[in-house]
Amino acid sequence: MPPPLDVVTDPAHGGRWTSLRHGDREWLWRRESPERAGVAPGDAFVDAGGVEECVPTVRGTPDHGDAWSRPWTREGDGDGAGGTVRCDRFVLTRTVCATDDGVEAAYVLAAEPGFRFLWAAHALLDLSEEAVVRAREGAPTRLFPEAAPLLDRPWPDGAPWLAGAWPAPRGLRLDRFGPDDGTAVGAVVEGGRCCVHDGADRLALAVEAEGQPCSVALWRNLGGFPAGRPYRSTGVEPMLGRVFDLADAGPDDAARVPASGEVRWRLTATADCRCP
Repeated sequence: MPPPLDVVTDPAHGGRWTSLRHGDREWLWRRESPERAGVAPGDAFVDAGGVEECVPTVRGTPDHGDAWSRPWTREGDGDGAGGTVRCDRFVLTRTVCATDDGVEAAYVLAAEPGFRFLWAAHALLDLSEEAVVRAREGAPTRLFPEAAPLLDRPWPDGAPWLAGAWPAPRGLRLDRFGPDDGTAVGAVVEGGRCCVHDGADRLALAVEAEGQPCSVALWRNLGGFPAGRPYRSTGVEPMLGRVFDLADAGPDDAARVPASGEVRWRLTATADCRCP
């Protein structure tokens, strides 16, 4: 029998996940971006879709992190054996394998003790207007400043985020994507587990990391980004951390390398949705 989920990655181009397929259903959204092939560390992010490995930040500097723009070295035989990327302050190793009900990616980040970072599996999904995201009801959720025009009150001066509760922090419903309306909103939901429902299809995503903050970032771009040439892109992104920009992270908002010099975590994707 075919595996419940089939994954393809591209080690030469940032370790990017280029396909996550369940039978005839391709979950990953992709965008024609030929300039993606020629990027170098420090370049502005080129959005080709799929799943990018964003570390040590998502927003901020370097744009979408320091791993997506570097080639990874493959280890072992076959695509699923994993790879390693070496950056200026850390080394990240990923091993991807099939499981009985989906796909598991195991990560190890090695760096000096005390090194703080964010990581996100920056997953842009190919979703219909009817798609729904399910997370734990009432989970603490942070909204970021691009949401300001959609709220019924002014955004406080200088606030990097506003806190609320899932699925409608500060009255802004986020669990449904809906049709294009010219808006783009980012949010981070505490707890590392969620499920996407799109028609009869289900995709469950979860991240686990002992002693580290686990969340799911949501990017609901309904034709509101980028300015001038907007397009639709919908992201459901398991992450370590609680903010998009490492520069905004408080003491408990980012992962931290312990005395051992390593942080380990696990990302799972399954087609069997166990809703939070």
